[in-house]
Amino acid sequence: MLFNSIDFAFFLPIVFILYWFVLNRNLKLQNLLVIAASYVFYGWWDWRFLSLMLFSTIVDYSVGRLLKNTSGQTKRRLLLLTSIIVNIGFLGFFKYYNFFVDNFTAAFSFFGRPINSHSLHIILPVGISFYTFQTLSYTIDVYKQKIEPTKDFLAFSAFVCFFPQLVAGPIERAINLLPQFYSKRVFDYSKAVDGLKQILWGLFKKIVIADNCAEFANHIFNNSSEMNGSTLLLGVIFFAFQIYGDFSGYSDIAIGTSRLFGFNLMRNFAFPYFSRDIAEFWRRWHISLSTWFRDYLYIPLGGSKVVISKQIRNTFIVFVVSGFWHGANWTFIVWGALNAIYFLPLLLTKSNRNHIDIVAKGKNIPHFKDLILMLVTFSITLFAWIFFRAENISHAFDYISTIFSISVFEFPTFVGIRRSLTTLILILLFILIEWHGRENQYAIEKLMLKQNKLVRYSMYYSLVLVIFWLGGDKQEFIYFQF
Repeated sequence: MLFNSIDFAFFLPIVFILYWFVLNRNLKLQNLLVIAASYVFYGWWDWRFLSLMLFSTIVDYSVGRLLKNTSGQTKRRLLLLTSIIVNIGFLGFFKYYNFFVDNFTAAFSFFGRPINSHSLHIILPVGISFYTFQTLSYTIDVYKQKIEPTKDFLAFSAFVCFFPQLVAGPIERAINLLPQFYSKRVFDYSKAVDGLKQILWGLFKKIVIADNCAEFANHIFNNSSEMNGSTLLLGVIFFAFQIYGDFSGYSDIAIGTSRLFGFNLMRNFAFPYFSRDIAEFWRRWHISLSTWFRDYLYIPLGGSKVVISKQIRNTFIVFVVSGFWHGANWTFIVWGALNAIYFLPLLLTKSNRNHIDIVAKGKNIPHFKDLILMLVTFSITLFAWIFFRAENISHAFDYISTIFSISVFEFPTFVGIRRSLTTLILILLFILIEWHGRENQYAIEKLMLKQNKLVRYSMYYSLVLVIFWLGGDKQEFIYFQF
């Protein structure tokens, strides 16, 4: 079920009414409703994969309980390994089986020993990368004795399948979300209103910014061989705002929806395109995944507490694995490696934590140095996005070579270029609103709060009208494929 669908527009109020007005006196029934609603939400796409999520839930719940009652280190490691094999095994089969088979076959053919192999027609379960990492982090934390394993199977099931963030995050940690299913929730009007505002902003990002950008980004990337350099440059700019509006929009809707039900999810985006270096960008982009890899891969490898050569190794491992997490394509691996290369100078000069504070905090205009740093960081991010969006490595290099040709100085030409001007104006307006609200959790959190109700609600209704009037053609969320 899509957040930007009529189905969800009916689904959400029904669940909300049942949750707060029918089952509000019974915590277990509320949790059971969350599970039922989540399974309906997920099964709306393909009910056959519900059993996969249920099996992962049962395995990790059982492993957690067994870890509690097991003292021998060898047995504890075997239990942890069981969880890892089951979770990563499912993820590896559905997401990477054909990738490894095809590359294995190509490698043998390259060395003159062709072999026969067969790819499978595998449907990738929506959100498997997200809920797999979420439930796996629970087992790891129990193993490390950072949290107590839960005895409440309903609460754990609700934690795994919680529908607002089930298919595209944020990737929650058990230490944050799971305890929220233990305690009675009390309806908080101010929290619900804030949630609705964040949902509204997320829908604007998705429907007005991302979906409009998608039309032009898709057309340009799909016909890049026929385009000049300036058009391809415009295409990657459209894609940059498509993926940001799409993914951060989903996160805003997920966080806002959770607040309607009395839950607090972690922040997933913090205005990443205002970053002054790539380290700051990765502290602000897909925060739940970045911190997951930091805590469960980078730090266990030694993190920054090892010699510089191993720090470099650890950095490349994390970025390459992060790229591969996004999909079974060499383009994602190159994209990850490229970000590691960007990060390397900061690591070697120990300046990767130079920009912790919000840029131009308390000011309307950034310093000239900050402006240049933001433009440079955005430019190298654009370059990396080419690999992320390209169909394959060859396509990416052809795309780049055209951008760095003399044709980049020609006027952009493509079907719909006049209509794209409206989208470019919307992007500019979007940047201004994001800049104005960059010190908040989301851009319109405190926008016009000092104004009277008439002015504030006029703004909200104006956003609703803009969504209906200027929204692009309906597109699936990009991160559903991951």
